[in-house]
Formats: sequence, structure tokens, C-alpha cells
Amino acid sequence: MLHAPATPTMPELLLRPWRDDDAEALIAAYRDPVLLRWTRAPVTTTAEARRFLAAAHRDWDDGHRFCFAVLEPHPDGETLVAQVVLKNVTEGGEDAEVGYWTAAPARGRGVAPHALGAVTDWAFARFAGLRRLDLLHQIDNPASCRVAEKAGYVFQEVLPARPPFPRDGHRHARWARSDRECPAGSVR
Repeated sequence: MLHAPATPTMPELLLRPWRDDDAEALIAAYRDPVLLRWTRAPVTTTAEARRFLAAAHRDWDDGHRFCFAVLEPHPDGETLVAQVVLKNVTEGGEDAEVGYWTAAPARGRGVAPHALGAVTDWAFARFAGLRRLDLLHQIDNPASCRVAEKAGYVFQEVLPARPPFPRDGHRHARWARSDRECPAGSVR
């Protein structure tokens, strides 16, 4: 489990692997039309939730993809507020990719960049040799640009559309703090 402590502007967050008892909260998050617009694999039924959770468990076991349920603790329990995923991790690989979504009630509160920062720090500490993380999103998603920038991911380039993505995209990147070959002008 990862912990992103509260700051004066951001809530405390707990990040952990998905559990089978998260199915209901997962389905509720995907009822949001904004989330549905940006996802390629919606989770709208119990069967889809079971498949999602089973895949998340397999991915952790395989060690190449790590999906974190992001929870905001409250005195009466925890609320699912987001997901952050680290993907395309390979043994000794120098680069990987991150992705995320935020549940509708948590948007605009700093949850996504806060959670993304926690997973980014964990990834660089956990995987020796990892030098760069990429964050990709479609060009017509300015909210993802803001999240990337707030989490320290620097815009790198426009990527041409390619299936299954119907529009051009942005690639943002963040480098390991010890990486001396960080491109000029890029923030670490």
C-alpha cells in the first residue's frame, strides 16, 4: 500500500492493489459519462468488474502492470476516488508508462496529480534501471494536460492518431531524479 499524505491543498490518499470487494465502487465510478468518454474498456456490469479485477490481480502477479485503487480515507470508511496504473514495465527496462482516471466527485481537488506523484515515486524507487515514465492522452483532453503538468510530467511531443485512438495525442514524460541524461529544458 502506498500513502500520499494530506497537504494544505490535497487530501490524504491510500493507494493499493484492487480487491474483489471493490467491484461495486468500480461500477459506480464508471457510471460517469466523462470517464466513459475517455476509456477503451468500460466497467458497467458485475461481469465486467469481475474481469477487470481478475486481470488486475494477474497483472500484479506477472509484474508488468500495476493498477492501484486510489482511496480517500474518512472516519466512516474509504471512498474510491481514482485509479493510477503503471504499465509496460520490463525487467531492466528504462521506460514505462503511467495512466489514470479520476472518479467524478474527486475531480478538481488535486487527487489525480497527488496519486500519480505517489505511484511515480514508487516506480522509480522500486524498479532499478527505470529512467523515464510517459503519460499519454488524446489531444482534446486538456484536463489530462493539467494533471500531467501538476505531477511533474513535461510535454514532449504530439503523437499522430493510431488505432484504437481516433485523435492525435500528447506524450508527457518524467525522469528519475538521478538521471543525468534528462533532455535539456525538461523538469525532473
